Amino acid sequence: MARRRLAVALVTETYPPEVNGVAMTLDRLVAGLAARGHRVRVVRPRQAREKAAAPDGQLLTRGLPIPGYAELRFGLPAGDRLWRAWRAETPDVVHVATEGPLGYSAVAAAQRLGIPLVSTFHTNFDLYSRHYGIGWLRGGIERYLRWFHNRTAATLAPTPALADDLGRRGFRAVGVLARGVDTRLFHPGRRRAELRAAWGAGPDDPVAIVVGRLAPEKNLGLALRAFDCLRAAHPTARMVCVGDGPLRAELARHHPACILAGTRRGEDLAAHYASADLFLFPSLSETYGNVVAEALASGLAVVAFDHAAAAALVRDGGNGRLLAPGEEAGFIAATVALGGQPQLLARLRAAAPASVGHLDWEHIHDGYENLLHEVIGRHGQGEAGPIILAPD
Repeated sequence: MARRRLAVALVTETYPPEVNGVAMTLDRLVAGLAARGHRVRVVRPRQAREKAAAPDGQLLTRGLPIPGYAELRFGLPAGDRLWRAWRAETPDVVHVATEGPLGYSAVAAAQRLGIPLVSTFHTNFDLYSRHYGIGWLRGGIERYLRWFHNRTAATLAPTPALADDLGRRGFRAVGVLARGVDTRLFHPGRRRAELRAAWGAGPDDPVAIVVGRLAPEKNLGLALRAFDCLRAAHPTARMVCVGDGPLRAELARHHPACILAGTRRGEDLAAHYASADLFLFPSLSETYGNVVAEALASGLAVVAFDHAAAAALVRDGGNGRLLAPGEEAGFIAATVALGGQPQLLARLRAAAPASVGHLDWEHIHDGYENLLHEVIGRHGQGEAGPIILAPD
């Protein structure tokens, strides 16, 4: 028997055209629900320089720039407005994707109206605090996040390891909803000899790449030290940084050998991935890291710590190198070794795309749809147990 179509309210403080893994993931989930006939209304802050009326299916609220992330905004409280909107047209379920003031007011409004709630845990804000000079707030931030998520029927994490960690930290009803990767966009066939030539790399020269926000919490200093050692051993090696952020000017001043490609999107981004050889992912602050899956799908060998997406996707010696968290000397040594062993590098790269073939977005969308129906069905019947929605 066909399931009924749902009315879903998705509340988030980041959404395209903003460029980050959370925004991309939420956009994909919305598209997946819409393709299945469900109606989704996105609630988000009005973005910088956005003057036009709200796009169809969206409710825009007031926001302010996030300190240290000027291009992103957090939503100001909008409880009364959401209560009026949802009272007039009540959604079947509210999905709160971010924990800022807008998300807080959405939880309060949904509870006031008796609407089922689900949340996702995307960002380790408690860990990020130490990178922005407010590490003394870490304990308070974690208590707030736990309190926030425990007011919802289920909290979704992107990996089983993070779900287990949250459970140990007192988060209740934690489940797993994996993130997908667009293997039609990201694949080795996007490799471009002319792009490599523009970087000054010949066909056999090792090219390392990092993709993401150029920010302190990404541990980019380690990737740059690894590249310096790689270039010392192999002077024709190249390093490409795709993305933008507060560290860009510093990188330009102190690392002139690093090619700063800026923000890239779509096929252009896919070509940058596929035209490199080695993906460096030194971050220990991520809850996931979509870029790891995109790099593997693009045919890159990945060097990363045994953490977040890398822990779930990278097989040490199979499609990359996986180091114990914080083993910086090992990270550097693995980078240099792979750059100097073209046959090994080619073998790891050849195995990479198939290693993420199971992360099909259709599978993820099916799981997300099932979760929403389950949360709605359980509403009012007591606390929900863990919900596991990970790909086979």
